[in-house]
Amino acid sequence: MPAAAALVDDLMFLSRIREAARGVGADVQAVRDVAGLLEAARAGARLALIDLDSARLPWREALLALRADAALAGVRAVGFFSHVHAERARDALAAGCTQALPRSVFVRDLDALLRD
Repeated sequence: MPAAAALVDDLMFLSRIREAARGVGADVQAVRDVAGLLEAARAGARLALIDLDSARLPWREALLALRADAALAGVRAVGFFSHVHAERARDALAAGCTQALPRSVFVRDLDALLRD
C-alpha cells in the first residue's frame, strides 16, 4: 500500500521525492494519469503529490476526479509549482488541491509532508 502517489513527470524530481520518502519510511508510487492516481488512492495512498507545472500531466483533471469520489475525500493533495507560475496555485486550489506550494517550499517541507 503506497503512502503517497506522485503525479510527476520529471524523473529527477521524482527521484528526489522517492529519496525523501525512503528517509522517512514511506512508499511513493509514481502515477502518470488520472486513472493511476485514483487507483493509488483506492489502494491506500493518503497523499497525492502533484506537479502543477507539467504540461503533459492532467493535474487539473486528476484533482477534480479525486474530489468527485466521496470515498477518497480524505486524500490530501499537495501541488507544487515554480514561483513564476503563482497563478497555478489559485487554479489548483479551485480544483480541489489541499495545498499548493512553491517548489522551494515543497522541497523544504517534503519530509514533513510525507511523515504526516
